[in-house]
Amino acid sequence: MQDEHLVRRINQIAQFFDAYPATEATAGVKEHLQKFWDPAMRAQIIANRQVLADGLHPLARAALHQLAEETAA
Repeated sequence: MQDEHLVRRINQIAQFFDAYPATEATAGVKEHLQKFWDPAMRAQIIANRQVLADGLHPLARAALHQLAEETAA
């Protein structure tokens, strides 16, 4: 799947959680990715998150950072 499509999708999820407190919102984005995204899609966007950072919603960046840390552990 193309990175632009993944960025659009994760940003839509992040926008949904925008009204929540920051910690809860980041957790919501991360949980959505874990429950509903194919592992290959998650791996692709995590691997490319630094290159895509400028186009990512701040909540999306935070959620991807947390997922990357968990994946590396």
